[in-house]
Amino acid sequence: MSSSSKVFTLEEVAKHNTKDDCWLIIAGKVYNVTKFLEDHPGGDDVLLSSTAKDATDDFEDVGHSTTARAMMDEYLVGEIDATTIPTKVKYTPPKQPHYNQDKTPEFIIKILQFLVPLAILGLAVAVRIYTKSESS
Repeated sequence: MSSSSKVFTLEEVAKHNTKDDCWLIIAGKVYNVTKFLEDHPGGDDVLLSSTAKDATDDFEDVGHSTTARAMMDEYLVGEIDATTIPTKVKYTPPKQPHYNQDKTPEFIIKILQFLVPLAILGLAVAVRIYTKSESS
C-alpha cells in the first residue's frame, strides 16, 4: 500500500475526530476508521473517544481478536511521527497539607499514640495479675 508510507503528525491526525472523518493512532500507525464506525461492536463513541491521541493502550486493553487485528490493514493510511506524540508523564498528586480535623496540636497526638497502647498493655497486665491471684 503506497499510502502507508505517508507520515503524519499528531496535529494532522487530531483534525480527523468526527463521525464523518475519524482517524486513530495505534502502535505507531494511522488508521482511517470512518467506514468502520457503524460496524464497530463497541459503538462509534468508543472509537471517537480515542481520537487525537495515541490509542494503543485503549486498543490493547480491550483484547481484540486476531480477526480484528487483521481487519486493521484495510484502514491503514500511514504512520505517525513519534516525535509529535507527547511522552507519558507519570501522574503525581498535588501536595496537600495534613488535615487535623479537631485542631489538636501534633505533639499531643504523638504522646497519645504512645500512652494509649501503653495504658492498654498495663490494664491487660493488671487484669492478668488480678485473675491469677483470685484463682490461687
